[in-house]
Amino acid sequence: MTEPRVVGIDPSLTATGVAHWSGKLHTYTPWKGLTGVPRIRDIRAQLYTCTQSADLVVIEGPAYSRQLGAGHHEAAGLWWAIVDLVHTRGTPYAVVPPTTLKRYATGKGNATKPDMRVAWLKRTGEDVRDDNAVDAAFLRAMGMDHLGCPVVEVPKTHRAALDAVAWPEVTA
Repeated sequence: MTEPRVVGIDPSLTATGVAHWSGKLHTYTPWKGLTGVPRIRDIRAQLYTCTQSADLVVIEGPAYSRQLGAGHHEAAGLWWAIVDLVHTRGTPYAVVPPTTLKRYATGKGNATKPDMRVAWLKRTGEDVRDDNAVDAAFLRAMGMDHLGCPVVEVPKTHRAALDAVAWPEVTA
């Protein structure tokens, strides 16, 4: 198997983090002032190209434990729009719950955003200042690790988080 093309996506209505299969990190923001369906369509369109050649997309699942606010319907709509984009293409995808992502990155399911940034810095030497990009990078790292091509070294206890994900079959 050649090195798999894994994309990590941390969905957000204001700044969607993406780790491209090349390893490059992006944060996609919608056009200023957009809300509702136009905002969701804008973010989905920005993700279209970067997911096009992927062998696997790893997306952070919704945070069900969060207090539901005014934007929770729109956030759920964005999540489903991204899943629909990937599914319609026939690209395998895995959904990683937020606590599982944090456990893989830091060993703690309740890690903070600064904890995640420090973990990425410690593992890669890269000081990424965008929390969404860091989450996306760890999502991609989980997918690569699952496929036997780890891009970061994490302790065995952290790697156990991979077992909590329903991984699809991937043929690259």
